[in-house]
Parts: sequence; C-alpha cells; structure tokens
Amino acid sequence: MERYGIIGKPLGHSFSQKYFTEFFQRTGRDAAYEPYVLDSIEEFPALIAAHPDLVGLNVTIPYKQAVKPYLDDIVPEAAAIGAVNVIKVGHSGGKTILTGYNTDVIGFTRSIRPLLKAHHTHALILGTGGASKAVENGLHQLGISTVFVSRTRREGAVGYEDLTPKVMKRYSVIVNATPLGTFPDVERCPDIPYPLLTDAHLCYDLVYNPDKSLFLQKAEAQGATIKNGLEMLHIQADEAWKIWTAE
Repeated sequence: MERYGIIGKPLGHSFSQKYFTEFFQRTGRDAAYEPYVLDSIEEFPALIAAHPDLVGLNVTIPYKQAVKPYLDDIVPEAAAIGAVNVIKVGHSGGKTILTGYNTDVIGFTRSIRPLLKAHHTHALILGTGGASKAVENGLHQLGISTVFVSRTRREGAVGYEDLTPKVMKRYSVIVNATPLGTFPDVERCPDIPYPLLTDAHLCYDLVYNPDKSLFLQKAEAQGATIKNGLEMLHIQADEAWKIWTAE
C-alpha cells in the first residue's frame, strides 16, 4: 500500500485527508492519506524513518519554510519562493530521497486570475509566512506589485497601522495569507481598515474553512469582490498528485 500524508500543526482544519481518501476510493487505488501532527519540525526525520512506505507529503503551517533543511533537493521554483508545500519521497540505493516542490503558486494564480481587472495593479499580502511567499510569487507572475503587511513593522513589510486611506485606495487587491479566521477561531480576522474597502477591491482569503471567513464577510459588506482558498487547494492538490506519481 502507498502511504501519503500531510505535516503541520494544527491539522484539524486540513481538507487534504478527506480529499485524497475520497480520491483513492473513487479510483480503487491501494493507498492511504494520513495527517501527521508535528509538535516541532525536529520530529520530521523520525516520521520519515518510521514510515518507509511514504510516497508523498503535503506541508502546511507552520513548516513550509522550516522543512527545507531536511530535504535532499528543492526544485528551482520552490527554492526561489523559499517555501515548500509538497515533498516527493523517493528511494535509491537503500537511501530515502526527499525533494521539495511548491504547488501553491499555480493554485493561487489559476484561482485568482479570472477575478482580476485592469485596475488591479497593486496588492497587499497580509502575513509573512510560507504561504505569503507563494502569493507574492504568483502576483508578480500576474504583473501585480506587492507589499507585505505584518503585525510588526519590519524591513520588507509595513504594519497594519500604515494602511492609510491613500494606501488602501491604491492597493485594490488584498490577500489574507495568515491563518486568522480559520475554524474554530472564526471570530478573528486581520486588522485592516475595512470601512476603506470599496467595490473596486478584490479580497482573497487563503482560509477555506469556514467558506466565508470574517475577513471575507467584512469585505463583502463593503462591496468588495471576494473569494476563498478552496479552489486553490483543489488545484494545488491535483498538481501534488502529478508530482508524486510522475516517473
């Protein structure tokens, strides 16, 4: 039996196990997909050693960047992004070979592209973790300039207190790349000035559980176009499967 899974913490919100389990059932594939909660990334080598039948892994918060030193190779696109969300587990000469990929970029760009309009030239990316790096890369591929927003103003990122009316008007694409609002903490959302949103804004949330996060609810109330990250996840999952099963 082939074994697949996902590493991260927490994993109660993850859709991957249900998605791939149903896929295996539909296709009659002798495979299983399991969640592997790691309290720290230092537990990763023991996980690999304990499951010699592993074929592939997804990687989610908070290990998309932290897992990199444990890999034998990282493909150029994932290396450029600085984050890994897919690992292919290979075996050669009795040695396990771990290769890192990133499918978040293609999932995000395919998902958001149909919603973009001519005036969507500048974007705010809320958060600075591994997912935000993929969002930045995808937006740049789409010709959109980006600025990171962090809880603490730092080099390469503005603070939420810097989101003035002028900034909010210019940056008409806003992507939540933080986990804020994910079930069960559905009453939380990024601290942006929601009254400054208009029908010219496009607000995209990588959160997909619940379907409409508080961030999206508040954006929609101001007339903004909204979308959650579910389609992105379906696309990146399909791309992960192609990676795992490629010869």
